[in-house]
Amino acid sequence: MDRLDAMKVFVLAVDEGSLAAAGRKLGRSPAAVSRAIAFLEERVGAELLHRTTRSIKLSEDGERYVEVCRRVLTELEEAENIATGARAAPRGLLTITAPVVSGEMVLRPILDAFLDACPTVSAKLLLFDRAVNLIEEGIDVALRIGPLADSSMIAMRVGEISRVVVAAPRYLKQHPRIAEPGDLAKHQIVAMAHLPNSWTFAPQAGSSAPRTVQFNPRLIVNSTYAAVASAVAGRGVARMYSYQVAEPLARGDLEIVLADHEDPQMPAHLICPQGRLAVPKVRAFTDFAVPRLKKQFASLKRSITAR
Repeated sequence: MDRLDAMKVFVLAVDEGSLAAAGRKLGRSPAAVSRAIAFLEERVGAELLHRTTRSIKLSEDGERYVEVCRRVLTELEEAENIATGARAAPRGLLTITAPVVSGEMVLRPILDAFLDACPTVSAKLLLFDRAVNLIEEGIDVALRIGPLADSSMIAMRVGEISRVVVAAPRYLKQHPRIAEPGDLAKHQIVAMAHLPNSWTFAPQAGSSAPRTVQFNPRLIVNSTYAAVASAVAGRGVARMYSYQVAEPLARGDLEIVLADHEDPQMPAHLICPQGRLAVPKVRAFTDFAVPRLKKQFASLKRSITAR
């Protein structure tokens, strides 16, 4: 049995969540898929998958091995595309990741338009509010908000965003004025569950130390949409990324406070692993998406600064 083919079957089975689903996608029987995985298990001398009648689960060895398989298959695709050169047409599955809200609001419409323009490409959009290892998880392109930690990636800057403190007009009318960060101690705070109960602001004039405001939240949520909705409903003051509240700000459902005290803007990038730009589908997507993302982030920036 061909080892590379067996690796492709193994990775697809993991991604699809079952042998039957992988078989349907490949046009093979579940037994054929099972034989391919058994072939790999015999070669490596370890069980890669725990199988039940309805599902599969990676073993500890399988978790490590699937990462190796993804790297091998990605590098093989890169080598083939380098050999064929730029003449190759974009085709195949493009895998993209982004934070949940920016992926849904900003990136997804651009991806939809790209798929309309490139019918030979299909896409998988994975939205996570966590760090994703592009190489280990077989990701072609990622949208990243904030400073980049991994300098080994190819990075294309597409805009800037800021954090803003917002509240509903009716809330602001019923509570003390917010003129400086310290005033937040008098207010109800809508906080995100994965963030500390404190907000940091730009240093005061003549100081280099950022100002940190501690608070006891009145409401804690683990969803950006819930935090925005609660702020719109007048439940308290929230701090969000500018693109997350662009629409309610435009409608007048929220107002920005403390605009003069915010930290400097943060960058937004499209990134991809070294060598992936040689793959036609990746090059085609980045060429398509970068100018549109720049336009979209610039539009969002204008809508925020105009408030």
